[in-house]
Amino acid sequence: MSNKTYGYDGFQDLADIIEGYMKNVENPTDVLLVGAKEFVNDLLKLPKPISKIRKAGYIHLVNSFAYREKKNEIEVGWGKYYGPMVEHGTTKTNEQPHVYPLWNKNKEKYYKSMLTKLGLRTW
Repeated sequence: MSNKTYGYDGFQDLADIIEGYMKNVENPTDVLLVGAKEFVNDLLKLPKPISKIRKAGYIHLVNSFAYREKKNEIEVGWGKYYGPMVEHGTTKTNEQPHVYPLWNKNKEKYYKSMLTKLGLRTW
């Protein structure tokens, strides 16, 4: 019977391979940051519905998308407090989803960019 399992010749080979991936990224949030940046860039390219607000200093909801590093995680979201209300709707308004459909449409692209950052082969 062979000691070779799934293309790895023992635990040492597997440990060496994992160590090689870890050398590509010192901090795991760096990998998430790659995907978050790409996602936010795509969000900022969304078409902006016409707003009735015309006052100086107003920032459109679509222009407020951003990411931030928080402890050991990356958060992507709106810069406006009412972003989730627009996305999910309220008791008085219908939902107008834009974040989740974009994520679902392009998530494989974001995953591939994160795997590339790790040095993993993407098929």
